Amino acid sequence: MDLNKAEKIEDLDHEHTARLVLDMFHRIIIHYALWFNEVKHQMGMEKALDILKKASQRSYDIQMKRLSGALGFEMKDGIPSPLLNQSKESLMELMDRVAVNWLANDGVWFQAVEFSHGMNDAKRCNDSCWGQFSPFEAQAIKNFLNLSEKPGLEGLKKALNFRVYACINTQSIVDEEADSFVFQMNECRVQSARKRKGLDDYPCKSGGLVEYTYFAEAIDPRIRTQCIGCPPDDHPEEWFCAWRFTLGP
Repeated sequence: MDLNKAEKIEDLDHEHTARLVLDMFHRIIIHYALWFNEVKHQMGMEKALDILKKASQRSYDIQMKRLSGALGFEMKDGIPSPLLNQSKESLMELMDRVAVNWLANDGVWFQAVEFSHGMNDAKRCNDSCWGQFSPFEAQAIKNFLNLSEKPGLEGLKKALNFRVYACINTQSIVDEEADSFVFQMNECRVQSARKRKGLDDYPCKSGGLVEYTYFAEAIDPRIRTQCIGCPPDDHPEEWFCAWRFTLGP
């Protein structure tokens, strides 16, 4: 179809109508993110996360009610029946694919900036993005697990196991003293891929310092983060990066 001949939505053919539906889903996602970003800018992260918790549940209920009616599926306790009808194994596979898509999306954005404006700008944008995503993900996990406001190191251990990364990478926890533990990223999908290609480790330490520090503090503001090692640092074969978390007063 020649889109130059389309003056209004009703002029689209079947294929382009379907494409426009998908494009409108994308617009919802971007508009949703812009709302959160602007509330954060105007009112600060803590208030923005609190408002997000309220707005997201109401938005979800409204949208799923309309979508279920339009697409002909039922909702049960807020979950689409087609998901509940899947086996646990199928749901785990779906979750893995969603997690890999999240990582791929992160890489696509990084490369889009890198290829047009260079590595420095890409890393700067990447690190700033982690400064916003980490506290958001931490709060999302706290809400999902019903963690207390200050769940301590045990809460952080649990939360680390529910990150998107936990579906993609292999990680482990080594207990130290009563007030500290070490988190190790034993297999990193990004770094392992580079290793297979004979490339040096991606220098992710600047982003990791933001990522883990902000995540831990959002779980419990008393927790302090120390980098034991992260590329470009040298590291042993058994992990790519390692972080010590300590509970302060």
